[in-house]
This record gives sequence, structure tokens and C-alpha cells, in this order.
Amino acid sequence: QVQLVESGGGVVRAGDSLRLSCAASGGTFRRYSMGWFRQPPGKEREFVAAIGWIDSNTYYADFVKGRFTISRDNAKNTLYLQMSSLKPEDTAVYYCAASILDRATRPVQYDYWGQGTQVTVSS
Repeated sequence: QVQLVESGGGVVRAGDSLRLSCAASGGTFRRYSMGWFRQPPGKEREFVAAIGWIDSNTYYADFVKGRFTISRDNAKNTLYLQMSSLKPEDTAVYYCAASILDRATRPVQYDYWGQGTQVTVSS
């Protein structure tokens, strides 16, 4: 059983940067693909970024390419999401998730989820 705890959310202005962290425990972190998803107010949960466990390949949603960077530190059992050039439309609850699959980009492919951290971007 993997436990995931996100941190780093907050209220920022458009154009600012923010780094989210996700601390994992209870499993072999390096053997899970990790992903970030978000749920904007009143909308469905959507894929943001993922990083594979075999070769750390990264995958991004089109709307964050060039602005967000996903990374992982297997020694610290921690996943990161560096967000820059934030926009008001990035406002959402951000979730990290773990999957036993290598190239998981859909919510149904993920086995474990954190509770989420709120990111609010003001204009």
C-alpha cells in the first residue's frame, strides 16, 4: 500500500512559479510511474504530467508543455512538479498518483492517489 502526500500549493499571481512535492511511503517508489493530475473547479480531473519508472521518460499535457517540469528523486521517495509562467486557468486541486504501469497517462491507470493540494493563480 502506497501513501502519497502532496505539498507546496498556495495562492500565487499570474506569471509566478511554484513547486509541488509529493512524498511517497509504504512501497518501492522507484518501481512506480508517477503522475500529476489536476481538477479545476467544476471540471473533471485531467492529466498534467507523468514520469515512468523504467527509464524516467516524461509525458506532458499540451497545455503545460514548456511551463511545467516533472521530476523524481528516488532516493528521497519524492515526486516534484515545477510550475512556471502560471496562468489563472491553472487554478485547480493538484493530485499526485502512482501506477505500476510504465507509461500511464490516464487516471484509470493509477493505483494510488494523494489527497491533493490547492493551487490558486490570480490574474
